[in-house]
Amino acid sequence: MSSVAVPARPIAGRLRLPRASAWTRLISPLVLVAIWQVASSTGLLSERLLASPVTVLHTAVDLIQDGTLTSALTVSLQRAALGFLIGAVFGIGLALVAGLSRVGEHIVDPILQMLRTLPFYGLIPLFILWFGIGELPKIVLVAFGVAIPLYLNTFAGIRDVDQKLAELARVQRLGWFALVRHIVLPGALPQTLVGLRQSLGVAWLALIVAEQINADAGLGYLINNAREFLRTDVIVVGLLVYSVLGLITDALVRLIERRALTWRRGFLAQ
Repeated sequence: MSSVAVPARPIAGRLRLPRASAWTRLISPLVLVAIWQVASSTGLLSERLLASPVTVLHTAVDLIQDGTLTSALTVSLQRAALGFLIGAVFGIGLALVAGLSRVGEHIVDPILQMLRTLPFYGLIPLFILWFGIGELPKIVLVAFGVAIPLYLNTFAGIRDVDQKLAELARVQRLGWFALVRHIVLPGALPQTLVGLRQSLGVAWLALIVAEQINADAGLGYLINNAREFLRTDVIVVGLLVYSVLGLITDALVRLIERRALTWRRGFLAQ
């Protein structure tokens, strides 16, 4: 009796995961907030240690109405945006130098590999001595935090570009700028976007640290001032704003990934 061979189904087809509604991702955070509120209402969690969600919500509304939160957010966004722009230019620029040249790699990469292990707090005393206590050290600290992840990922993306594409570029006699524009940058784009997501997350962490440097405005100043008066509700509001900003920027990069990398469908996207 002959048997009929059944063609194997693709692995992605056999292992396809069910798609859950995006709203289901809100269940665990809402449960956590409910437990937090119950603990506060029953006295298990002291308001002095951590304000209840209801108190935090009322405080957020008050801070928005009197303009305090809006003013602090505006200042922090300006610092983050300028620091990110500077860091992105340096990170991607240095990655191109190191990724496209062995000499550039030997010059740039060892320095960047050493710098990436330095903690933010360790740099603050030097930045104060070099740049004073104004806005510049805060912006430089954010730029430093942004540049490192972008450099590492863009450099890796450049080195992962298919060698056959580079050979094709030489056959077509593409110039250096055409090679970078049409071969290198598109090939490194997936890794660069990964670095972009990481650098945005680090940017907000660096901003929190930076705004501890003699700040007189911004979300960090708002949190520090609240700490002096044991206002845990204001502290939580400031931290939540940082978290929301991080989620928003990460969502924007993921949107860019979906638009720019439509040609690269992953396993979970099927």
